Amino acid sequence: MLPNVGDVFSGKVVSTVPFGSFIEHPAGAHGLLHGQQAEVGSAVQVKVLAVDAEKQRFSLELA
Repeated sequence: MLPNVGDVFSGKVVSTVPFGSFIEHPAGAHGLLHGQQAEVGSAVQVKVLAVDAEKQRFSLELA
């Protein structure tokens, strides 16, 4: 299940890549926090910026 645009949630950082960090939504999906290198395993408060249901992905920003 994907979140909705504008949703704010606390998620766990599951991995980092050169262009950002992947955050796990409480329902299990992973979204990209672009441009932020967060420590794997830490919790971050994020807001959903965009959702691509076709590709099953979503973009995040710090809340």
